[in-house]
Amino acid sequence: MELSVVLKALGDETRLKIVKLLLKHNYCVRALARKLEISESAVSQHLKVLREAGLLKGEKKGYFMHYDVDRIILRELAAKFKELAEIEREVCNPDKSGCLPQEQKRCHIKKEEDKCSDKIKFSFLEGNGEERGNRGNGNCHCRKFEEKL
Repeated sequence: MELSVVLKALGDETRLKIVKLLLKHNYCVRALARKLEISESAVSQHLKVLREAGLLKGEKKGYFMHYDVDRIILRELAAKFKELAEIEREVCNPDKSGCLPQEQKRCHIKKEEDKCSDKIKFSFLEGNGEERGNRGNGNCHCRKFEEKL
């Protein structure tokens, strides 16, 4: 699975709607066109993009091709996102960052011991909304948050 191809395929609102419909039920082009209120040729073009991305499987039933989502690809996509979310931010080291001196002064973490504690590191999709909002996307604002713990 090529991640960028799959993301581009899912980046279109109509194609995303098609995937959501196909997750619930197999449909042919005509049925999808009626559900989405768009032309059959437009549906065919969207299905082509989704098929080329590896997201769809087709099964011939009589004259019509019925489509289904390849859930293995969706699981692989979810795993890729989880992998991305688990990447740890590196501690800011002004001396080795390649930043200009005036930028180094603005560095929010200047020493190794100023890292966030393990107590407030959360893995992907864990913690309540308050916790997620206070993580600062890795720009460690730990001290304020640790006081709440």
